[in-house]
Amino acid sequence: MVNQILFEDNHIIIVNKNPGDIVQEDIGRDRTLRDDIKDYIKKKYGKPGSVFLGIVHRLDRPVSGAIIFARTSKSLSRLNKIFRHREVEKIYWAVVDNEPKEPEGTLVHFLKKDENKNKAYISKEGVDGAVRAELKYKLIAKSDKYCLLEVELFTGRHHQIRVQLATLNCHIKGDLKYGFPRSNPNAGIHLHARKIVFTHPVRNEPVTIIAPPPDDPLWNYFMSILPS
Repeated sequence: MVNQILFEDNHIIIVNKNPGDIVQEDIGRDRTLRDDIKDYIKKKYGKPGSVFLGIVHRLDRPVSGAIIFARTSKSLSRLNKIFRHREVEKIYWAVVDNEPKEPEGTLVHFLKKDENKNKAYISKEGVDGAVRAELKYKLIAKSDKYCLLEVELFTGRHHQIRVQLATLNCHIKGDLKYGFPRSNPNAGIHLHARKIVFTHPVRNEPVTIIAPPPDDPLWNYFMSILPS
């Protein structure tokens, strides 16, 4: 069974990625989310031969939430342009261990990726390979031990939310790579692509997608106390 489908038509398909799913092939040979969706389309529509499925954007393996795939080359080209021009609203939820000093704010850093360690670091403007990263965060709920932050992403840099929130001493639950002391049992982290808003690449209509977070006690608690 493929992941929860949030939206589907002849041009695009949007699914709710599970933590641990790989979006596309890497150096390993693990099965990917893209493989699963291609099989789903092939079976559902009885398509002979290979199925086209374009990757529009990516989510890190331990991250969950809404992710868009293109079902045609035309929609892929148009969606790539929408993302390149930042004509898309991306909202994430992050469960962190500490409350930020300010309940909301904007973070701007320059990040540099270490390919060998697959990790991003705070750098300085002008350093070779450093790219500008910007996001806005807001504290929206608290439990006894954790805080839930809503993050609006303005740039799509490698591990951006994870490393930028860590600068606030806010470490995402389960994220060993950026300072949380323990891993989650499923090897995922509590970072979820909650909402995505964009213009449909063919119909030219607004599309708003809300992705339910994974079914676990902590996510379920926050869902229970937030206004519906």
